[in-house]
Amino acid sequence: MLALEHVTKTYNPGTIREMCLFDDFSVQFKKGEFVSIVGSNGSGKTSLLNILCGSIGIEDGHVLMDGRDITREKEFARSRHIGRIHQNPAVGTCASMTLLENLSLADNKDKRMGLRRGTDKTRVDTYREMLRPLDMGLENMLETRAGALSGGQRQALAMVMSIMTPVEYLILDEHTAALDPRAADTIMDMTDRIVKDMQLTAIMVTHNLRYAVQHGTRLLMMHQGDIVMDVQGEEKDATKMDDLLKVFNEISIECGN
Repeated sequence: MLALEHVTKTYNPGTIREMCLFDDFSVQFKKGEFVSIVGSNGSGKTSLLNILCGSIGIEDGHVLMDGRDITREKEFARSRHIGRIHQNPAVGTCASMTLLENLSLADNKDKRMGLRRGTDKTRVDTYREMLRPLDMGLENMLETRAGALSGGQRQALAMVMSIMTPVEYLILDEHTAALDPRAADTIMDMTDRIVKDMQLTAIMVTHNLRYAVQHGTRLLMMHQGDIVMDVQGEEKDATKMDDLLKVFNEISIECGN
């Protein structure tokens, strides 16, 4: 379980731009859930992910992982348990390094690094078998630099790299937003397969309402640092895009837009 308990997060404290986003905010993500999070810009979606991953701190409250308080734990330490895919495909891979070098780096991220070769040729066949199910031909491109890949190929590579060491949680920060529709659908299908096969707990922020409705086991909508909609199970299965648009429109009217 990942959870935020009574969290307070303020941006630009002590300035004229001070803004309290989360005030006594709490949410839990249970083991095995695939949660989609939607909401307008500034609603707190990405801030929520950043707090879970340790990318930003909080003023008050607690971040819990499987009952353990990780509020003060650094981002690199949390990454032993949490894999993260960013919106920009370039973030999760190194453009100047080959696929083999990228995979080798990810393969050793939980090990002590010393003055030894960065790539292990004995792992080449293993890497090829990891890439083959993607059906993108990446298994035959191990000597190609990651910067030469398409956005979809590079995001797929980042997905594989994020789960090469054992993780229990997968954070997806608009990971299809920068892709063309066909590549985005491919990455979403891949996401479903990885989450199911590896029995991960996944938390996905997306602006694509179709993906939010079609994928996952639970759906949250956020607005101004609060959760205004939380559906799961049969209620989630019955939720349509029109239902989400209705809530968005109600919020827009309340805000005077």
